[in-house]
Amino acid sequence: MSVKTEIVVASALWAEDDAEEAIRRAIAAAEALFEPADAEVGVLLCDDAEIRRLNAQWRDKDTATNVLSFPAAAHNATCLHLGDIAIARETVEREATEEGKSLADHLTHLTVHGYLHLLGFDHETDDDAEEMESLEREILASLGIADPYAIDPQPERAAR
Repeated sequence: MSVKTEIVVASALWAEDDAEEAIRRAIAAAEALFEPADAEVGVLLCDDAEIRRLNAQWRDKDTATNVLSFPAAAHNATCLHLGDIAIARETVEREATEEGKSLADHLTHLTVHGYLHLLGFDHETDDDAEEMESLEREILASLGIADPYAIDPQPERAAR
């Protein structure tokens, strides 16, 4: 049982990073917690302009964001497509810098966050947010990444 991850690099801004490795590690760590059936996930590494377009098209929000998740409709197939995640480079980099985190650790966190959305978790209510954040903390801790929700977080470890 495993999650096949298809990564599309749609922006040259991601060219020099180990982004694909961070994404695969994040999904593998989440997979270890949930042990899903064979499944697929698509990840789009894009820029702020593309994520803004997607956000406007699918959420009626004409603004860039860090990560968007698009859960797939449930179906009976040999390999279930869980959905797609889009991650915007400029926003992720700006947030990482502002929060004193490495780009790789912040990308890992956002990948885990997006993946949990594909599994049906959300943060619409306080209880839902608490559950989702707890899972994020547990998954990130398994990778040696600091709690991203700590009030005064220590900078996350540098990328390996």
